[in-house]
Amino acid sequence: MAKFLIIRFSSIGDIVLTSPVIRCLKKQVPDAEVHFLTNNTFRAVVEHNPYIDKLHVLAHSWELMIEELKTEEYDYIIDLHHNTKTFRVKNTLKKKSFSFYKLNIQKYFYTAFKINLLPKLHIVDRYLKTVQSFGVKNDGKGLDYFIDSSEEIKKQDIPASHSAGYIACVIGGAHGTKRWPVHKWKEFCLQMKHPIILLGGKEDYAHGNEIASADAIKVYNACGKFKLNESADLVRKAKLVITNDTGLMHIAAAFNRPILSLWGNTVPAFGMYPYYGDAPVNDQRFETSGLWCRPCSKIGFDKCPLGHFKCMEKISSRELHERANQKL
Repeated sequence: MAKFLIIRFSSIGDIVLTSPVIRCLKKQVPDAEVHFLTNNTFRAVVEHNPYIDKLHVLAHSWELMIEELKTEEYDYIIDLHHNTKTFRVKNTLKKKSFSFYKLNIQKYFYTAFKINLLPKLHIVDRYLKTVQSFGVKNDGKGLDYFIDSSEEIKKQDIPASHSAGYIACVIGGAHGTKRWPVHKWKEFCLQMKHPIILLGGKEDYAHGNEIASADAIKVYNACGKFKLNESADLVRKAKLVITNDTGLMHIAAAFNRPILSLWGNTVPAFGMYPYYGDAPVNDQRFETSGLWCRPCSKIGFDKCPLGHFKCMEKISSRELHERANQKL
């Protein structure tokens, strides 16, 4: 029996994208024991995954975490984060490791000089390369996301007007340059005739209220009102998901939801667009092509460095409305 430790400390979307590695390793390597290490903040993303035999988290004490990992006596470490923290773990445990290559040099050339040297390969397939020496292959089953029944949304948790079906609009995002502007969301909501639920964190609540003011009956602001897995369940039950480049986009793909994704400073060419495996689901991506300044960062900024934010401002709410109606 081989004992594996898979490491990905953050964040929501990146962790969801590791799920094919977890599943394929567990199912394809005979008697494999699979452990997973992440930040305590993100434990909800993987704590119900049946392919993980044991979950470890970095909470208050690095030393306690390391001592816990030492007692496990792993055979292999699969490093899907490849940063200074994972280097410390590998250096301490001194086990054979396989690390994910982050392509930071290629991303630098793309963001700084607009020279695209990135492979045309989704990050899922790049993650899977770390376990190919064990005979593990992509099974084509896409992403996994598991929600406990206690975290499922009940009918009374959302307005009665939305219980027959709704569009989930993910207005949040880790960085300002990944978020479609509030006034564009308002334009879109005014045009749509279908019930809409806005999703995001507590930090998005005020923006959600502003957007919902376009039509308080049709648009329900759920930002900050639900825990992560409850929001994930709202995504799972949506007819259509419209989203910025953020974690809930990947959760939506795990549930094979049709997605309309909005791209600002980041680009699908980074290899982190919605991933469905072999499932016959088509996502549609909205981005402003031909801007000399895009992509400006592999992660994002609080505000557009040049002040114009054309990458998001030029995405048409009318075109999004038309595509949404076609999907419905």
